[in-house]
Amino acid sequence: MCSLECPEELDELFVDGDGLDAEETLFKEIRLVADKGQSPVRIDKFLVDHVANTSRNRIQQAADSGAISVNGKVVKSNYKVKPLDEIVITFDTPAYDNTIVPEDIPLDVVYEDDVLMVVNKPAGLVVHPGCGNSHGTLINAVAWHLKENPDFDPNDPQVGLVHRIDKNTSGLLVVAKTAAAKAHLGMQFFNKTTKRTYNAVVWGNVKDDSGTVVGNITRNPRNRLQMCVSQDENVGKYAVTHYRVLERLSYVSLVECNLETGRTHQIRVHMKHIGHILFNDDVYGGDEILKGTNFSKYSQFVRNCFKLCPRQALHAKTLGFVHPVTGEQMFFDSDLPQDFVSMVDAWRKYSSASASYIEN
Repeated sequence: MCSLECPEELDELFVDGDGLDAEETLFKEIRLVADKGQSPVRIDKFLVDHVANTSRNRIQQAADSGAISVNGKVVKSNYKVKPLDEIVITFDTPAYDNTIVPEDIPLDVVYEDDVLMVVNKPAGLVVHPGCGNSHGTLINAVAWHLKENPDFDPNDPQVGLVHRIDKNTSGLLVVAKTAAAKAHLGMQFFNKTTKRTYNAVVWGNVKDDSGTVVGNITRNPRNRLQMCVSQDENVGKYAVTHYRVLERLSYVSLVECNLETGRTHQIRVHMKHIGHILFNDDVYGGDEILKGTNFSKYSQFVRNCFKLCPRQALHAKTLGFVHPVTGEQMFFDSDLPQDFVSMVDAWRKYSSASASYIEN
């Protein structure tokens, strides 16, 4: 169990209050409870694995200053964590400044009018300032793009991003320029009337041509960087993902995912839950060779594919919603980014070559 004040990513619906409290002190206290099946491990290693946006050196410095306690007693960095240990670590850290300033960052604007804009986010760009990402984000780019608009204040929570996608996911997002537009669009996301599809490459040959994954999503108690499907229907947030196979490429599959809900890491978690981790997803283990042969040439091929698409293979391809002013049904489709295309093309060539070899 882990209590943290600044999770890196939240659910896709962007609501007021995300991020840190305005009166955050100069200290951040993090509390964790080791799992009952925890094997003995140095506490500095344990904390690096369970606390985001930190380093082993910083953990060791905290231990040296007496800022780590276990079951009420101060411990050093070589302490071995035991099952059900209650751990508290206190970081001395400057209060996070969440003021959004305009920054001249390239912005791919797909559509824009007086009340909203649709942008195509590249992989690697964080959508909003947060813990460890105080600038250089999508909303900083939006603030620059709209800096001549006197009615748009990037620090007003009543305008701006309506939903989010992960840093290393590419694709479409809608931004509201007015409070009325954000409220209207936000209700569409809440009522699940928006239309969103993602393209993903996953490990393995997906058995069924189409299907639906239903499972509450909650924080993984063993790794706070991950979400997981809860085994208890009373724990976590209800989530539904529909999928269909677009193409089978030997040891991976190109799939389309349709979101009925928008939870943190939803597609990544649901696809893992049915045994198909996203290709090159380093958080969920997709950056290892999970399917295929033991041949060295195959291993080299996969490593080349990882280099072609150096992030999880997930793209928010389409976005549909009702315009908050005109009532018109809006629908947008984006091209797959080049890194994604190059990786899929490589798998197509490999799959075709393998099929020819078998036939001969």
